[in-house]
Amino acid sequence: MAAPDAAPVDDGACYACGPDNVAGLRLRFEPVGSDGARATVTLGSHLQGYRGIAHGGIVMLLLDEVMAHAAGNAGDKVMTAAVTVRFRAPVFLGTPLTLEGRLVSRRGKILKLEGSLRDAAGALLASAEGSFASLGPVEPGRFGNSAGLRTV
Repeated sequence: MAAPDAAPVDDGACYACGPDNVAGLRLRFEPVGSDGARATVTLGSHLQGYRGIAHGGIVMLLLDEVMAHAAGNAGDKVMTAAVTVRFRAPVFLGTPLTLEGRLVSRRGKILKLEGSLRDAAGALLASAEGSFASLGPVEPGRFGNSAGLRTV
């Protein structure tokens, strides 16, 4: 385990997007413009809260991750400072979902971002606003692989 004052390192093991985490979601993001990100995913039954519905914590994780990747596309490696999530409708398991995030503003080292989660028909299921602290430039080659529909 790293010392508490060690700088955060992206080692590919992130639960949400890490390609090396066999137990993780392994989300793949694609850039949208110069300050956005998008991914598609189909959630499996192991991510259930109530029967047939994704756990709210998983929904929050998805929104946090897409906002962080939008910041990465804008050039910043970030750490979440605060997120507010609005749940608008149940997120059903086994159905294609689209995540989108975008940078809204930047003030010094604080970035404001928005995220959304929609079903295949485009209905908004959940949205988020977040404040993220910039840790400096994103490492070259760390943002995004081609996104494809994934079941996790």
